[in-house]
Amino acid sequence: MSEEEFEVHGPHDHELEHAAHGGEQMTSRIAMVTAVIATFGAIFSYMAGATQADAALYKNNAAIKKTEASNQWNYYQAKSTKQSLAEFAGELAPEDRKADHLKEVARYEKEKNEIKEVADKYEAQASEWDQKSEEQMHQHHRWAQATTVLQISIAMAAIALLTRKKWLEYAMFGVAGVGLVIGVMAALHA
Repeated sequence: MSEEEFEVHGPHDHELEHAAHGGEQMTSRIAMVTAVIATFGAIFSYMAGATQADAALYKNNAAIKKTEASNQWNYYQAKSTKQSLAEFAGELAPEDRKADHLKEVARYEKEKNEIKEVADKYEAQASEWDQKSEEQMHQHHRWAQATTVLQISIAMAAIALLTRKKWLEYAMFGVAGVGLVIGVMAALHA
């Protein structure tokens, strides 16, 4: 034999070589898309955590306002009891002392009205905080859904790389698109 060898390629060798280069393109494409998906997934995951923390903070603020309202209603009840006692005392008192008791009754009525206004204000604030918390939880669920769908698309990417199935690659792109749409919905508070 000579020092230079030559090799004869069969028809299938050409196809294998072509498939190998096509596989490299598929691998590169999936790797790039997976990195982008993972980046969006990290952002969506952060936003899910942030909105959940905000929801908890708002719920805590609502509980504080409900407690303040409850305290006011207890104070209102105490004034009502004192007012009732003053009315009762006015009925039992001699005529020369009835006017003093009626003044007390009027004072308690005025104080009760002021306390009621404050209690109603606290209840309204509690309702506002509850509403804000609910809105944040809804948005949290959207971010969490987007993150989950993107994680599924990353898993599909790994399977597509292992199996080299083109349809699975396309499915992965579709699922990633759905995850991005859900993320946009979360950003738009939809």
